[in-house]
Amino acid sequence: MKSTRERILQKLLKTPRASINELAEVVGINSISVRHHLSSLQAEGLVTYEEERHGVGRPRLVYFLTEKGMELFPSSYFRFSNRLLEQMKESLPEKTVTKILHEMAKDIAEPYAQKAANLPLEGRLDLVKEILQQEGFSVDWKKRDDQYELTEITCPYYHVSQSHPEVCAIDRTLISSVLQVPIAKIRCVLKGDKTCSYLIDNHQSVKEDSKHD
Repeated sequence: MKSTRERILQKLLKTPRASINELAEVVGINSISVRHHLSSLQAEGLVTYEEERHGVGRPRLVYFLTEKGMELFPSSYFRFSNRLLEQMKESLPEKTVTKILHEMAKDIAEPYAQKAANLPLEGRLDLVKEILQQEGFSVDWKKRDDQYELTEITCPYYHVSQSHPEVCAIDRTLISSVLQVPIAKIRCVLKGDKTCSYLIDNHQSVKEDSKHD
């Protein structure tokens, strides 16, 4: 039987940005005990947290795995993904591999197309956040003057993308497919940044930061 610690980590793997109450419900212990376990996991560098606002009132704390925490889980998925991509790149032209990844992202976004079309931009940003979280990302967005910034705090493709940066096309295509407005990648973990971030402009095209071309 898995320990409480293991169940907390498993929950955060499947559902990043979980609150203490959500974790307590899953593992079947009270929130005080969950807080104690989370403090230990934070001390070990396996878990971290952020404040998240939901309308009016005080923000709540949401927890997610650090890169070190992600590395605790079996790597068979990463090995399989690497092997599959290696075979694709050996057997298919580069443009074909890129097209396949784009089509995968569009397939993920397609069921949400009608809902997205009826939403204002901020509603579409919330929808993108929901979709990406279902795919294993930890995501947040904020308004910056007349633009918006969407940040991927953790990415399920991180280890695969180090050998195959082409997979970054998946989340980028998914985001642009749902938002239907210009986006520009302004930060990228593969370029040494702490997060991947996109700038979204609802009025005009935006230029990408040259260092991320």
